[in-house]
Amino acid sequence: MNFLGENIKWLRKQKALTQEKLSAKIGVKRALIGAYEEGRAEPKLRTILTLCHYFDVSIDDLVNTDLSAQKAKKNSIDMKGEKLRILPITVDQQTERELCTIVPVKASAGYLKGYGDIDYIEALPKFPLPFPELPKDRTYRLFQISGDSMLPVLPKSYIICQYVDDWHTIKSEECYVLITHYEGIVYKRVINNLNEQELILKSDNPEYKPYKIQASEIIEVWKALGYTSFELPDTQQVPLNTQQLTETIIQLKNDVEFLKQRFIKDE
Repeated sequence: MNFLGENIKWLRKQKALTQEKLSAKIGVKRALIGAYEEGRAEPKLRTILTLCHYFDVSIDDLVNTDLSAQKAKKNSIDMKGEKLRILPITVDQQTERELCTIVPVKASAGYLKGYGDIDYIEALPKFPLPFPELPKDRTYRLFQISGDSMLPVLPKSYIICQYVDDWHTIKSEECYVLITHYEGIVYKRVINNLNEQELILKSDNPEYKPYKIQASEIIEVWKALGYTSFELPDTQQVPLNTQQLTETIIQLKNDVEFLKQRFIKDE
């Protein structure tokens, strides 16, 4: 189906333009804009290319895609969890308490395909969480991380997470595990920018730059509550805290002042 006329009209209104203003932008008569939108005439190839350039769309999308429906679909992302989301869980048959599933690094790729498959989730390691600080009526999961982007949390650490149904409750500058279509499983500090249908992901390791991820790429969100690791941190590699850094700077200043005084004395 040809959506050319409808798309021209919809794109024009998205930019709050009258037919006259759009005609001035692309260099055609105003009457032609009306004819294009009503399907009484079709623009020449040069005009179509100009429209594509002005509205930043491809020729195929301008002619063959219902852009208004595509936009509505994008805006219908269920960020509040109002629709049914499949979240398989496992339950202890004796206590009837929900068990915590563990997703090791080696299972990360499989989790992207099996996150909604009860048989797959059942096959993963699981155990009852022993921590009295955690409420019993929540869904928890442990994700093992790789890489050094979140130091001082070490690679191979297990992040203890609670399931987040309503993504609008994501708190900026707090840590989350995100299950995404393209990035896989990522553990990052998050800036909530869902008003623009995106999140900004930050690493605690300053060597890694922040980047954006679209809400449409997100499958699941898990809030990080803590972590456990079987590798103890090397004190030689632990970053200086603020107090240590201040003390170091003061000591450097004192050393420089001492050297200056000694140099003046020797002269």
